Amino acid sequence: MPVAYQNESYAEYEHQLAGGQIHAVTINESVRSLRVTLEDGRHVLAHYQPKGEPAAAAALSARHVPVTVLKPTVAVTPAKAKPVHHKLRYIAGGILIVVILIVIAVLFVRRRQEPAAER
Repeated sequence: MPVAYQNESYAEYEHQLAGGQIHAVTINESVRSLRVTLEDGRHVLAHYQPKGEPAAAAALSARHVPVTVLKPTVAVTPAKAKPVHHKLRYIAGGILIVVILIVIAVLFVRRRQEPAAER
């Protein structure tokens, strides 16, 4: 069963670190997150600022908290939305252009034939 993490602010994480409530931390560098396991068994997720990983790891090491660092090549990033392909829009646009060209051609041909019919 996958672990469910509760989101929390970085300030709350620092407060828990200062209070000695943190049991273990996994740092995911690709999304700049700290997956924290607390002493009471709860799991929380905090996000640090860009380039803040060395400071967070140093603070954890100073408190003798076990740290696991997931490198971007190993870390699983959250699933991104599937890119949207606009195939139907392109088809509809192509059909619209063809219809407009046909209407213009018909109007042009009818205009050329009208003077001949009046003679």
